[in-house]
Amino acid sequence: MSLKDQITESMKSAMRNKEKERLSAIRLILAEVKRVEVDERIEVDDARILAILDKMSKQRKDSITQFKDAGRDDLVAVEQNELDVIAEFLPEALSEDELKAIIEKAIADSGAGSMQDMGKVMGLVKPQVQGRADMGAISQMVKAALAG
Repeated sequence: MSLKDQITESMKSAMRNKEKERLSAIRLILAEVKRVEVDERIEVDDARILAILDKMSKQRKDSITQFKDAGRDDLVAVEQNELDVIAEFLPEALSEDELKAIIEKAIADSGAGSMQDMGKVMGLVKPQVQGRADMGAISQMVKAALAG
């Protein structure tokens, strides 16, 4: 079953069980997927849905940080609920050792030797870790590996 089908089935389940907050968050996900499909006139695949979910997850994390700083615990709870639902559809996060192995393999495969080759390395790493790791952290790890 595709990821889009899983999300749709979860929406139906949330409707049947009258889970309002969960239903709302799932509808946000499906609306974003639909927006991308309409804007780009494509049928999204699982990889693209993971990219969308990853972006939505990052947005929620940023919002939570801002709302905490502003003392808006009510809005933090809403964003946290959405983040939890989004996380259900993301694959399990990679461990630091797994990330290091992926980065080392990408550096070896691309023949990267300096910081000028970072784009090549990131191009190989990104599809493997999409939705499973923070790209900012990945970027730092690649920089450290290329500098060291």
